[in-house]
Amino acid sequence: MRERVIRDEVHKDILITANIGKLIDTREFQRLRWVKQLSTCYYVFPSANHNRFVHSLGAYHLACVLTEQLMANHPNKLSEEDSELVRIAALLHDIGHPPFSHLLETPEVFATYHSHEHWGGLLLNSKDTEIGAAIHEILGEDRLGRLFAIMNGDNEYAGKAIAPFLKEIVSSQLDVDRMDYLMRDEANTGAQIGGFDVERVFRALRLNDEGKFFVMNWGLPAIEAYLVTRFHMYSQVYFHKVNLLTQAYLVRMLNRARILHLDGKIELSRPLKNMLCNDKLTEKEYIELCDSHIIVALPEWAEHEDEILSSNASRLIARRDFHKSLRIPNLTLEMVDVFREQVGKVVEANGFDPKVDVIVARIAKTGYMPYEEGIYLQEGKDVSEVSDLIRSLTIPTELVMVFVPESVRDECDVLARSIIKPKQASLGEF
Repeated sequence: MRERVIRDEVHKDILITANIGKLIDTREFQRLRWVKQLSTCYYVFPSANHNRFVHSLGAYHLACVLTEQLMANHPNKLSEEDSELVRIAALLHDIGHPPFSHLLETPEVFATYHSHEHWGGLLLNSKDTEIGAAIHEILGEDRLGRLFAIMNGDNEYAGKAIAPFLKEIVSSQLDVDRMDYLMRDEANTGAQIGGFDVERVFRALRLNDEGKFFVMNWGLPAIEAYLVTRFHMYSQVYFHKVNLLTQAYLVRMLNRARILHLDGKIELSRPLKNMLCNDKLTEKEYIELCDSHIIVALPEWAEHEDEILSSNASRLIARRDFHKSLRIPNLTLEMVDVFREQVGKVVEANGFDPKVDVIVARIAKTGYMPYEEGIYLQEGKDVSEVSDLIRSLTIPTELVMVFVPESVRDECDVLARSIIKPKQASLGEF
């Protein structure tokens, strides 16, 4: 198999070696074409239809760039063999993702629930999958074991040490996965965040005597830009209220389809039956699953007599009749617990079902975490110690939103605020 070049919208030319080509051309890797990177985010940003396939190629490319940079700066720190393993780890880090990516990685949907990392390990370990057979052929048992150790963050394998930076390339505050998805998600959503210079970040990276990354002092502005980009992508894209709401619709719809099928009230396709009801799902059955199996069921489910199933499917098809969020900033789960029952009574009094039409969505993000896989400068200080900007990004973020039918939102708004913020009970004061 010859080397080839894949043209990418973010990184331009990505060189694919013969061995990498064997992995890409497997059924399991090609399946990632049909798994959206940002689940339902395209309901907010219509062009955000990119997939895990192209993101995985991007992470691989960045791993190539970074390892080449390291071999130039530290000729004796990284062998060609370990460089290849790190590049493969970056390429295959998402091989086990379920349909709609992280969104459906939940026991609310999967009868056989495992994390995507666990599924990825099963696919790569198996000699009955194309990807498993290919990687066994390319690496052999011993090197494959070292690959898994790097992907798992282990310190050694078979008595041979694994330098910390090998793991940091694959999973850390500055890993190639985060770098690529931030650049790619910003490009595909059209979000005007500002961005960061990934090549300058890489040029600023060095290795200390312990084999860990540190950043040259002159690279601090590039790190600030990277962390600010990450902050704004979460606040403006990943945590967008419509993104949270459509994710809730999709999970609720699938959970309802499972209940109806078990009650004999709906037929499911074989892939959906495996996903929702098979509690002994095999690797072969898992790799049959992709976004398309869910999307193709929407028109039929939108016409079903069950109100919960049909309403959620209809909203996802037509993008209308969406619930609206209460206009109360800085909500916490404790606040919601205080007023939820009363809001539910208002919803019910207006002809809606509070179990269905009061939707609570929560997302939490830890923020930049110094001293816990932090980013260090050449004198050993964490970047948050010398940058007021980065220090401001260490505050954890928790977003809680409550959605109700549009026709009762104002009434629910006033009621909820009268309970938790009596002085702000008037909509006019908000």
